[in-house]
Amino acid sequence: MPPKRKQQYRHMPAFILLALAEGPIHGGAIHTVLAERMPLYKPDTSAIYRTLQQLEQDGEVVSEWDTSKSGPARKRYQLTGAGWKKLEYWREDIEMRIANLQYFLTTYQAIVKG
Repeated sequence: MPPKRKQQYRHMPAFILLALAEGPIHGGAIHTVLAERMPLYKPDTSAIYRTLQQLEQDGEVVSEWDTSKSGPARKRYQLTGAGWKKLEYWREDIEMRIANLQYFLTTYQAIVKG
């Protein structure tokens, strides 16, 4: 049974912050980074922009309009100090989840193998 859509995006802020930790980029580039590096993670562009908007409201990212290239201006996002702190929170959260999932897998394998 595939995860519900809301659960699928539970860690979207963590992955967006991680992408921004490499340097300022625009939302479309964040989508590209996530799609290339995480083949089983299929975020839609609108979910990325909604999450970026929330991260900006929370003070974890800031944006500015990039007009340096020809064509329409694009919003470029970057981490703030609060964003770096939130990224550390996500690291701790994910490490805990990995430990719990490893317990599940180890216990399941022991039960199945009898």
